[in-house]
Amino acid sequence: MKRFKNKIALITGSSQGIGEACALRLAKEGADIILNGRKFDERGEELIAEIKAMGGRAEFLAADVSKTKDVIKLVKDAIEVFGSLDILVNNAGLETKADFWEVTEEDYDLVMDTNLKGVFFGIQTFVNYCRKAKRPGTIINMSSVHEEIVFPHFAAYCASKGGLKMLSRNLATELAPFNIRVNNVAPGAISTPINQDLLNDKKQLEKVISNIPLKRMGTVDDVAAVVAFLASDEAAYVTGSTYYVDGGLTYHYEEQ
Repeated sequence: MKRFKNKIALITGSSQGIGEACALRLAKEGADIILNGRKFDERGEELIAEIKAMGGRAEFLAADVSKTKDVIKLVKDAIEVFGSLDILVNNAGLETKADFWEVTEEDYDLVMDTNLKGVFFGIQTFVNYCRKAKRPGTIINMSSVHEEIVFPHFAAYCASKGGLKMLSRNLATELAPFNIRVNNVAPGAISTPINQDLLNDKKQLEKVISNIPLKRMGTVDDVAAVVAFLASDEAAYVTGSTYYVDGGLTYHYEEQ
């Protein structure tokens, strides 16, 4: 039996990379999927076709999750698409690189609004729906190993993920009486479009891999497998945790 039969999931930032892999993994296991990105393009069309070919349902909702009004509308619209919502995967995120003393307010706001503020109010909207409908809910936030370890020249990004770590732990306690679970998934070095510069820099890539006990970059499917577990009833007693998908990087890390 498929783990997510009759379940509906919204996955933000699911046009590519980890979000796309999560959408396909949950769909493969029976979930109907609401995809999201800033705009609907051929990537969204292809994903919808692929999910429908599996026998599932899929729709795409365009929204910029860095804007509070947009993310609230996104969650409300997602509930309307198939009439309910069971799983919220807050995957959308971004990073900007700069020396700390050169970070602009605009870049700081963009990172924090996307990675933390948008997540906060998206979860709030989902929780209000679950409470009103007296339904359980499952929330999975895409964090990063940098909720725990340093990342020089990415101060705003680290701050956003550190905030997400504490938000998830706080909400896990506050929302437990409503049977709403909240967990983080923290990818390490994963082969995704956001890491394309690293993948193209052989020397730097070798340095990164030397820091990973399993001696390889992770794949988007590695991350999606953990998301699927946390979204499933097999994780019914798991809340307030961060699951590292990092090949052992976090506790073996040395800045080079």
